[in-house]
Amino acid sequence: MPPIHRQLIDRVAIGRYQDEVTHPSAIKQFVAEFISVLIFVFAGQGSGMAYNKITEGGATTPSGLVSAAIAHGLGLFVGVAVSANISGGHVNPAVTFGAFVGGNITLLRAIFYIIAQCLGSVVACLLLAFSTGGLTTSGFSLTAGLSVWNAFVFEIVMTFGLVYTVYATAIDPKKGDVGTIAPLAIGLIVGANILAGGPFTGAAMNPAVALGPSLVSWDWGNHWIYWAGPLIGGGLAGAIYELVFVNRSHEPLATDF
Repeated sequence: MPPIHRQLIDRVAIGRYQDEVTHPSAIKQFVAEFISVLIFVFAGQGSGMAYNKITEGGATTPSGLVSAAIAHGLGLFVGVAVSANISGGHVNPAVTFGAFVGGNITLLRAIFYIIAQCLGSVVACLLLAFSTGGLTTSGFSLTAGLSVWNAFVFEIVMTFGLVYTVYATAIDPKKGDVGTIAPLAIGLIVGANILAGGPFTGAAMNPAVALGPSLVSWDWGNHWIYWAGPLIGGGLAGAIYELVFVNRSHEPLATDF
């Protein structure tokens, strides 16, 4: 049996530009990811802005945390469901990176997925800022007393759980009927993680979700955490699930799930 690093390298595929970027089916997948992230971020970020509007910027309450978890969970459920049959319903650069590490999407297509996802988040936040009359899109931030390394680990663990759920319910070729509940399971784990991590890091679990409000409000405090943490967590989940539970050697395309 080849060493683990060799198994992972064997799964990685760069892809041909004509097939992975300019092919009509690839373009449809990029558009699907853009729209799905736009839907998700508009609902999730919009719920936070609505809460701030209602409470006039008051402190977060337990009911506000539950509302945020429900809004993000439902928004992601829809975002995944509407693009699952087109792009696989990644809706998250960390999911795309995890799929790449496991050999389920080529490097070129993964890069353009991530670009589309980031654009979807930015456009959603711009639309929110305009349609609310200029209200601020809230960037993610750490709670008082929490170190950057505490938050870093928090984002790694939460995103690991998310991407592991994606693998188990959507990517695993043996998923069977479980695949029908993939959007619901993915939405639920995000909602649960927000209840656990929301008061500490904001529970991004998604670099694109963090990028949109940070760019529009120009608030970059500790922004690196919301890229490094989710990408590491997603990559670990993809590598572990693929090596331990799937254990195949292939070069599949993004449409494999």
